Amino acid sequence: MAGPPVFLSARDVGSFAYLTVKDRLPQILTKAIDTLHRHKSEFFEKHGEKGLEAEKKAISLLSKLRNELQTDKPIVPLVEKFVDTDLWNQYLEYQQSLLNESNGKPRWFLSPWLFVECYMYRRIHEAIIQSPPIDDFDIFKELKDQNFFESQESIIALCTHLQELMKTIEDLDENQLKNEFFKVLQISLWGNKCDLSLSGGKTISQKTNLINSLEDLKPFILVNDMEHLWSLLSNCKKKREKASITRVDIVLDNSGFELVTDLVLADLLLSSKLATEIHFYGKMIPWFVSDTTLHDFNWIIKQLKHSNHKWVSKCGVDWENHIKMGRWVYLDHMFWTLPHEFSAMPQVAPDLYATLQKAHLILFKGDLNYRKLTGDRRWEFTIPFHEALNGFHPAPVCSIRTLKAEVQVGLQPGQGEQLTASVPNWLTIGKYGIFQFDGPL
Repeated sequence: MAGPPVFLSARDVGSFAYLTVKDRLPQILTKAIDTLHRHKSEFFEKHGEKGLEAEKKAISLLSKLRNELQTDKPIVPLVEKFVDTDLWNQYLEYQQSLLNESNGKPRWFLSPWLFVECYMYRRIHEAIIQSPPIDDFDIFKELKDQNFFESQESIIALCTHLQELMKTIEDLDENQLKNEFFKVLQISLWGNKCDLSLSGGKTISQKTNLINSLEDLKPFILVNDMEHLWSLLSNCKKKREKASITRVDIVLDNSGFELVTDLVLADLLLSSKLATEIHFYGKMIPWFVSDTTLHDFNWIIKQLKHSNHKWVSKCGVDWENHIKMGRWVYLDHMFWTLPHEFSAMPQVAPDLYATLQKAHLILFKGDLNYRKLTGDRRWEFTIPFHEALNGFHPAPVCSIRTLKAEVQVGLQPGQGEQLTASVPNWLTIGKYGIFQFDGPL
């Protein structure tokens, strides 16, 4: 049997991976350096001269990193001790072992795109933790916060919709509940458009009321397995005795507006009794510009709670209560910020894999999760999703993503070619979305 196809990488000149490594990643580093410059006086106020020295050191480390990237230098091991340093350096050795002697060392434009992109964000973190006393500074925080504040109108519309729905949720018949569930799923899907790593850190906020656009956006859903999600969860609900649990795990992507859409979905799952417990997984360190950390998760709920809009505030209060009561659980794990594809999880993070096996359904939000699910390889469009997962089956899984990378599997014969003919960059513009399910039907 033939092995899996090659990894996407920047060695394909003109590809999305190439343009990312050549243009987008240096832009993100430049923005990070600029952010440190702009916080100079704040560092001085907090830490005096030590703060200024730390800012200079972090900038110099990031400038060095940018130079290494732009001149395609060999990728170097991490030096600062952190919980994942050894695993990263082992992975770098593994990448080295894949190269034959003539190719030398792993490099930015030759190695797998997934690896070098993750490595850049891990090196950004290394630059910060090597620069105490500013070693807890989140270089992307203000961009995430800005996305949240600029999306206020949409957030108000969403929270209002949810709170109106809550008044009648007990009275909905099965069909009405299914329609509401599908609506909130689609809101969570299109919320995934707000990805700051795709825009090179330029803010993309949700300015319009998504709820009104759902019908118009339906034709852009290329794989739509929402029915599978409904039948799985409604069967769990029917079979469930009072004491038993239905757990849905959501592996989060972006903070800001997208996180609010995910929390709305989680609230609907609980209040409709389609689930009794939700586990959220976020990142341990700032990641891919806008990914959710524990600080972002708590900060957004606090912002909503203190909103002067009654329905937004009600959402914040309810959601804080879900956390206090243990119905919502936030977890992080270093595996989510390693460069490994998810099929390596049983070996690299068996504890996390065992945790995921206890879920009834795992929702993977966003593009990076999809790339890691499928190994970020040059798959044929028609390869089944199950096959691309390469043995990763802790529980039924569903990817909810808008397409922003040149990988997509599980399409109908001819579907990918048709799209390429009509919209050449359909894979990377975030215009198309999927609900792609793998599990027993």
